[in-house]
Amino acid sequence: MSARFDPADHLPDELLARIRSRAAAVDAENVFPQADLDELREAGYLRILVSAERGGGGLSLAQASELQQRLAQAAPATALAVNMHLVWTGVAKVLRDRGIDDLAFVEEQAVADDVFAFGISEAGNDLVLFGSDTAAVPGPDGSYTFTGTKIFTSLAPVWTWLGLHGLDETSPDGPKLVFAFVDRDERVITRDDWDTLGMRGTQSRTTELHGVVAPAERVVRTMPAGPSADPLAFAIFTVFEVLLASVYTGIARRALELAVETAHRRRSKRTGAPYSQDPDIRWRIAEMALAYDALPPQLHAIASDVDGGVDHGARWFSLLSGLKHRATTSARKVVDEAMLVGGGSSYFSRSELSRLYRDVLAGAFHPSDPESAHSTVASAWLGPIKG
Repeated sequence: MSARFDPADHLPDELLARIRSRAAAVDAENVFPQADLDELREAGYLRILVSAERGGGGLSLAQASELQQRLAQAAPATALAVNMHLVWTGVAKVLRDRGIDDLAFVEEQAVADDVFAFGISEAGNDLVLFGSDTAAVPGPDGSYTFTGTKIFTSLAPVWTWLGLHGLDETSPDGPKLVFAFVDRDERVITRDDWDTLGMRGTQSRTTELHGVVAPAERVVRTMPAGPSADPLAFAIFTVFEVLLASVYTGIARRALELAVETAHRRRSKRTGAPYSQDPDIRWRIAEMALAYDALPPQLHAIASDVDGGVDHGARWFSLLSGLKHRATTSARKVVDEAMLVGGGSSYFSRSELSRLYRDVLAGAFHPSDPESAHSTVASAWLGPIKG
């Protein structure tokens, strides 16, 4: 029997402590956590999902999920930013595990310490992966030229490669979605517009594409517009939802820990007893623990099914969107309760709980949003709406 995976091998407590110590300043100053990225890169964290044969950590998606939960407990914005790089290396892994090595380039460049960003989100595009307002114009040499605007581009100040999609409307057999990678040049403009309520360290700025070219060797897939069972679409959706749920599960865990610490530290003026002996506070913390305790086993089960190649068929999308929805909504409920346990001091911006309260709100804005998740799950159990 192999030894149990030890997350401390990749995220030592000392590293997490340093990352946590910088999180408040990153949030207050609205800057990118460059020192966090530098230390994580030095620790090999950016290549944890890359195959060992290519010089990576060779970890499973389930193991990466556990690590992201730990990183989010220290600094949610850092974890969410790094998530987007890990999504692309995770997609490469999921495809490779299924005999498709189309993203070998991603693994090779991740080992070379390049940083990958996720350029899929567009304002008003509720089709997300299955549609795009970005124009993708084919060249005679197999290249594509992309013109459009991407939003929520995490890692905006530091990415080396932007994985993106666009719509080719020139194809004679109907519009085609084109997935490719581009690097930075003067045709890519990153707006300095990330001034948000929370998750400020992600620096998920708007990215303008003004005729940026992906050479033929960086075009990884074309597929018909609309819902698709293409392995690339499956891999992107899978890794994105699992790792996103991991970050918000980590936030829930940290909020629960802070509430427990507060309950032991605060004392009632009326009784003189610590709040940990107050029945109402104990009930609130029990509610938090009941919500949190359901999340890690779900993450482990779904991620392990991905790693093991389990075939859930058409159920996959409802399972994944449901996982993300439960993680983000449960995390928000946990943080809400933690704020009440913390009392008035948690309302001050100097409080870590105050920052978690703002950070956790971002969960509602990631795909799948609550409407999409409910629609997907309803269709899985009831069938599609007729007519």
